[in-house]
Amino acid sequence: MSPPAGRSGLDVQRLQESFAHMTMHGDAVPLFFYSDLFLRHPETRDLFPVSMAAQRDRLVDALGRIVSDVEHVDALGEYLQGLGREHRKFGAIAEYYPYVRASLIATLAHFNGPAWTPELAADWKAAYDLVAQVMIGAAAEDAGVRPAFWEATVIAHELRRFDIATFRVATTEPLHYLPGQSVSMGSAERPRIWRFYSPANVPRDDLTIDFHVRMIDGGALSMVLTRGLAVGARLRIGSPVGMLTYEPETGRDVLLVAGSTGLAPLKAIAEQISGLPDPPRVHLLFGARTTDGLYDLTDLEKMAARHPWLTVVPVVSDEPGCPGERGMLHEVLARSGNWRGHDVYASGPTPMVEATVTQLMALGVPRSQIYLEDFGWSEP
Repeated sequence: MSPPAGRSGLDVQRLQESFAHMTMHGDAVPLFFYSDLFLRHPETRDLFPVSMAAQRDRLVDALGRIVSDVEHVDALGEYLQGLGREHRKFGAIAEYYPYVRASLIATLAHFNGPAWTPELAADWKAAYDLVAQVMIGAAAEDAGVRPAFWEATVIAHELRRFDIATFRVATTEPLHYLPGQSVSMGSAERPRIWRFYSPANVPRDDLTIDFHVRMIDGGALSMVLTRGLAVGARLRIGSPVGMLTYEPETGRDVLLVAGSTGLAPLKAIAEQISGLPDPPRVHLLFGARTTDGLYDLTDLEKMAARHPWLTVVPVVSDEPGCPGERGMLHEVLARSGNWRGHDVYASGPTPMVEATVTQLMALGVPRSQIYLEDFGWSEP
């Protein structure tokens, strides 16, 4: 990619200072931006969900990421390419990018007030053009090899608990992903709302994929996927993303730490390992607050019975007298073994993932041996 700053003659410090000055105005910033965009170009409104609350947060987060990483060309390039590919499923086209630039410049000018200068405007326009160039290029390249999204039909759905469901879909075309990755998902019941979920299986020849979804308080899409789906329902699935993928070349044994439906990507990894000619030893800690939160334990125990290299340990934090271990996942980690020689894969709610990483590093596990998926961003 072309360098977005530093090497391109832009004044990076000036860009960052003007962005910081703008963000001091909080929620007024995205409100101004989207109001300006929709007034100038009403046709762009159809790209966005009915409720813009979460979208406004994403705008500021994305701009903050770009501005903070503006001097780290490689990392920013990968991020922007991913954004460009992801925007295909929303129907974003190259012709819309100048519209966004005009509204962004208007927003920056408004909130920077007297500090806004022609030189600063020129820097922002040049920076935006470089960003747009990378995103448009990535989207065009992606369009040559895969659809913007995959059509899928629900062929099985089971409510395991009032707020947890597992379901299986069949796609119309092959969707190539690595076990542990996530895909975005959308439903006509919640137009233009996409959330990320992880397949719970390795890719299959029959094009079916399993998903585990927990209903989030206020989660617009998770409510539909858990309690509003029926066999025959249609969904859209976006391109796979994420780096929580198994690294067999290390030769180390494996520890999988799953909280709630964070189990899904780790179950896919365990299935991948089962296909190896010489699998490593694998310990899977599956945690929930209460026993009924261990929604997939029966299937995991069947898997462990078939594979002697796999040990499944259920962990419950808030219910006395339950089978397996009692306590928080990171507490069980501390008393159940020496994990320094293991590759560790952790997935689940944000507090659980953070506590797991802190505990593992305190136990001497190198950070380079810990692979993460944080489901904190799967719903606003």
